[in-house]
Amino acid sequence: MAATTKTVSAAKTTTAAPKTETAASVEASGAIIEDVAKAVVDLTHPAVDSNPRASAPDHANLIDFNDPTISAKEAVAKNLAAAADADVDQAD
Repeated sequence: MAATTKTVSAAKTTTAAPKTETAASVEASGAIIEDVAKAVVDLTHPAVDSNPRASAPDHANLIDFNDPTISAKEAVAKNLAAAADADVDQAD
């Protein structure tokens, strides 16, 4: 016995849902931060790393991987070239 499907067509009336404002802010990185969630999350809890780059060496924090116009490989090459130039300037 074959299964049958019944389709009912009805005139759809749509109304625009009222716009609701979300309390959120946009960081420089483009990340959307919900202010309510930020207020509720306890960043002092041991399971939450509130500063994940605190133990990273300074040179690791210098590379900007947020430039969408270049690849990660180009970002590293650019950083290494800048560091080499800085080393030459300090040697003079």
